[in-house]
Order: sequence, then structure tokens, then C-alpha cells
Amino acid sequence: MSRERHEDRREDSAAREFLRARDTLLLHRTDLEKAVAEFSWPRPEFFNWALDYFDAVATRTDRPALRIAGPGGPETDEVYGYGDLSRRSARIANGLRAAGVRRGDVLLLMLGNRVEVWETMLAAVKTGAVVIPTYTTATPAELADRVGRGEVRYVVAEAALADRFAGVPGGWTGFTVGGEAEGWLSYDTLGQASDAFEPDGPTRADDPLFRYFTSGTTSKPKLVEHTHTSYPVGHLSGMYWNGVQPGDVHLNISVPGWAKHAWSSLFVPWNAEATVLALDAARSGPAEILDALCTRQVSTFCAPPTVWRALAGLGLGERPPALREAVAAGEPLEASLIEQVAHDWGIHLRDGYGQTETTGQIGNPPGRTPVPGRMGFPLPGYTVVLVDPESGTPVPDGTPGEICLDLSTAPLGVMKGYVGNPARTAEALAGGYYHTGDLAVRNADGSLGYLARADDMFKSFDHRISPRELEEALRRHPAVADAAVVPVPHPVGLWAPKAYVVLAPGSPASAGTARDLLGRACAELPPEKWVRSVEFAKSLPRTASGKVRRAELRERPAGTEYPLDA
Repeated sequence: MSRERHEDRREDSAAREFLRARDTLLLHRTDLEKAVAEFSWPRPEFFNWALDYFDAVATRTDRPALRIAGPGGPETDEVYGYGDLSRRSARIANGLRAAGVRRGDVLLLMLGNRVEVWETMLAAVKTGAVVIPTYTTATPAELADRVGRGEVRYVVAEAALADRFAGVPGGWTGFTVGGEAEGWLSYDTLGQASDAFEPDGPTRADDPLFRYFTSGTTSKPKLVEHTHTSYPVGHLSGMYWNGVQPGDVHLNISVPGWAKHAWSSLFVPWNAEATVLALDAARSGPAEILDALCTRQVSTFCAPPTVWRALAGLGLGERPPALREAVAAGEPLEASLIEQVAHDWGIHLRDGYGQTETTGQIGNPPGRTPVPGRMGFPLPGYTVVLVDPESGTPVPDGTPGEICLDLSTAPLGVMKGYVGNPARTAEALAGGYYHTGDLAVRNADGSLGYLARADDMFKSFDHRISPRELEEALRRHPAVADAAVVPVPHPVGLWAPKAYVVLAPGSPASAGTARDLLGRACAELPPEKWVRSVEFAKSLPRTASGKVRRAELRERPAGTEYPLDA
């Protein structure tokens, strides 16, 4: 048998194995028990998602793969079919290879929501290049760090952002999109290559594909490495949680550069053969999102709780006509949001959980009525164990423990490791578990309730405090739009809870308001968990996924504080 024929059979087998696993999840989309029992991760030795799967989809469907919302309504949208993107990405792949890009070379991608994001991602998968997606607000210092630690050899960036790379060392080659810049090559020249792409060899399933910098809420961002299976195939779990089906139109509110964009604006919908709807960051306020939901026939929608709060604050209005599934991730959902979406739209707003280091681990899938305060159930392909952070042993139900993934079951969606930091990788993968650093409690029905980041917990007057519990009590006050709790030094209790509160419109930042909201929160909490002081803020520092940057709050100089006993 010829080498070419042998490789064709191997690729066909890998694609069939992937589709078998996917179709099992689609078949049992509302039956979690059956999905968990019957699903198993595909484990090909060689797999190239773009060549073996995406290009094959392009030969059997003409449905849209990508729709980029235009400024003047649906008629101004840019629409690209699976075939369009298959051919466009092949041209870019050939152009990159002609420019010197080789398998394993690292490419930093810094673009907004434009077609070049998706075609470059697909081209990178095809060529075997390693991609560092980067948000367009990255500073020169962040870019220098990423180019250096990420071992970047090539950059694809918006022409308007080229100046931020001035002085960034590394001997890299840059391509500008949307214009020209001195010293940079034009991305347009890449697209002039042939649309018949031939790989230079097979892609090993464990070859590196992505390097993502974490959001760094409590420490310097870590550099997470994923493979050709851990993200493309691993995101079958996210497809299941989102409830995406073939032919759906999926809207995810996330900007390129964050892992959540690869989650829900790339692999989750395309694994299901659905259409990605993308909004320009400059036109993605609450009003624009609601308009897109109604005018683009969106059937599945994912957004962080910060966006859901903004939508609720504007007024949800009538239920979008095609909307079937609504989910949130990034931070826990409060009961009021779940209740408002159910009341106004008749849809269950479902919580979910994952990390940059993994795909979706836990969630409330379709068919499960979400219970406020519960993040959901382990998703198919993941065995979740709650472990005592000190002893490293599993804890009984009802006892708080660190969320860990049992590595003996070889969950496919777990990172390869932290680049350049073997000690941290060993710590994260110690004792046969992947350690998330998040704390939860398992309920009698098997669902999990989120508590806090392990490094967010603190002791106050000899009691362990979870900031989230206190924040939820504060948010129930009608004057509170948002709240975050951090520890501040206390001469007796070692640490004491301090709240930063963003007030709802019309509520005065006064001592009276502080007394009222602290008093109501204290009425809901035992004395050992009382918030000891409050400071009003115009906004809270958050990551793109909605997580509060507590380290930034802890380091912020104190402003006007209102103590509990004032």
C-alpha cells in the first residue's frame, strides 16, 4: 500500500472516531446519564481537525459557517460558508508556508472579530503552527512578554496596532491586516496562494496547537499549552453543555485573544456543524446584542454574567424568536438573573464551568433545570473529585473541597502543561489529579456548588470566609449593581471582609446607603461573616471573562470607607 493511501485511511479513521463521539453527545443531548455512560473520548494517534474534519464538512454542506454582523442590519452582514473558509484557510496556509512558517513555529494573532481570525486559525491547524491568540487591547509590555515567553516567530495583527510592537525584541516577522505598516508584510499577499493545500506530513494528536496566557487574577499570567486534540476534540464537552446542534446559529460574547473565544466562537459551534455569529466589539453593547439575537435567528447564546446583568438592566424584552439555549460562564450566576431570564423569556439560563487549562468540565446541560448556586454536573468525559487541599484526599459529599479532575480516566480536554514552568505543571497535575484551584461542595443529587478560588478564601476571626457568599448577600440589595469582597488587615481578626460596591443608578454614595446595605447583608449572614466596611466604586476591575481581579482591588489605595459600626 502506498504511503499516501495509508495516511488517507488513517485520517479517515480518526475523523470517523471523532464523529462517533460527537454524535453520541448529540443523540443524548438532554439525557446526561446516558451521555456520560456511552460517551468516550476519541484517541487517535494522528489528527488534524481542520484537514480531517472541517474540510470534510465543507464537502457535504453549503450552510454558513461564519456570519459577522454588519453595522446596518442583516443585509450588511458578511457571510462565509464552510467551503469558503476551507478554501480561504488553504490559501493562507500555503501563503504562510511560502513565507517560511513551519510546523511548530509560534504565531501571535492579534485581531478583532473579522474573517481573518477564523481563516488564520484554520490555516495554523493545517500547517501545524502554534497560535498565541491575543486581545487587541494588549499593551506593549504585555506584547513583549508574550513574544519572549511564547517564543513567537510570526505575528498577524491589525495594521492600526503595529505601533505597539515597536521595540518588541525577538526577530519575528509581522503581517498586517487592514492596511500597511512600515517594516511589516501585507497579510493580503498570503491569500494570493493556491487553495489546494497539501500537508507536509501527518499531525500527531499531541502536537502543540495553542498557547494561551491566563487572565492572571491573582498572579502573573501563566502560559497554557494545548494540543491538536485537547482543544479541538476536547470542546465536545462544551458543545454538549451549550446544547448546540447542526444548523444552529450560535452567538458567543467574547473577543479574540481569550480562550473562551476559541471555546464558543470556534470549536463548540463548528464541532456541531453550526453557524458562528460574531459581533464587532465596538458594536456589542446590550442593545446591539439584543438586536442580533432577534434579527439573526440566534438559537444558542453564551455570555458571561456581566453581559447578562447588562442585558437585564436594559430590559430583556420579548424572547428572541429562535432562541432555544442560553448559558453563562466566567463566574457564578446569581439567582436573580436566572429568575429574570426564566420570567421574561421562558428559558433556563444554565451555568457552566471550565478553565483556560481545560475545556468545559461542569455544567447544567439541556434538560436540567438549573438550581441557583449550583454550577451543574460533571460533563461527559470528565470525572470530578473534590479533594481536601491540605491532605490531597477526596472529601465526602457536603464537605468543601478543591475541584480536581481524575487523570486516571485521561480526560482529553486537559492542557499539556505550562510552557517553561515544569514545576508549576507538576503542581497542577500532582497526585493523579488536575488541580483547578477552585473550591466547591457536592450536593446529594451529584451537582456541584461553587464556593471560591482557593487563593481567594481567607481567615477572619478564625473563620474561613468565601468572598462569593458575602457578595451574593450584598447584590440582593436593590441599591447594589455589583459587588466584590476582599480581605483587609485587622488588628484582632487578622483579616476582615471589605466590600467594593458599584451602586445602581439613582442610589447615593452616602453613609446612609452604606449602613442600609451593610445592615441588610448582616441580617442574612452569621456574625463571623459580616462585611466590616464598604467602599463605593464606579466599576470593578474584571477580566474579559467576567472574573473580578481581586489582586488589583487588594492593592488599590483605600478611598472613602464606611465601617459597619459607623
